[in-house]
Amino acid sequence: MIQFIRTTATHPDFIKLVQLLDADLKTRDGEDHDFYHQFNGMEGLDHVVLSYMDNKLVGCGALKRYDEQAFEVKRMYVLESFRGKGIASQLLKQLEEWSKELDIYTCLLETGVNQPEAIGLYRKNKYVQISNYGQYAGVKTSLCFRKNL
Repeated sequence: MIQFIRTTATHPDFIKLVQLLDADLKTRDGEDHDFYHQFNGMEGLDHVVLSYMDNKLVGCGALKRYDEQAFEVKRMYVLESFRGKGIASQLLKQLEEWSKELDIYTCLLETGVNQPEAIGLYRKNKYVQISNYGQYAGVKTSLCFRKNL
């Protein structure tokens, strides 16, 4: 059974998973990692969801305020040994529900072309690819998505 808890970026389990996520992204992004890493700090992540399976930490995701009408989905990660079990989709749904509770009905996100699993996850969950926004405008290795909740 999967349990979810809501917390903030200061939770030690979130910090642990973000370290694993950053190591994975460094490998995938190669020379582009430093560019992306500057936008993936933990400041402003006041809405974090952690997932546990049988009391074992397995995944995380967060919302960061983008503007008055939208949150940006950040720091989505599921431990490799737990992938393929639908945990990431459930995490995403938890974040979307939290967003709606806060009267924000749009979620944006950016992912990289070297993250095919993430691209598949977002498309499967009805996120639509949009023009790259903000700091990702014109970045050929970025893909941006949007979902109206």
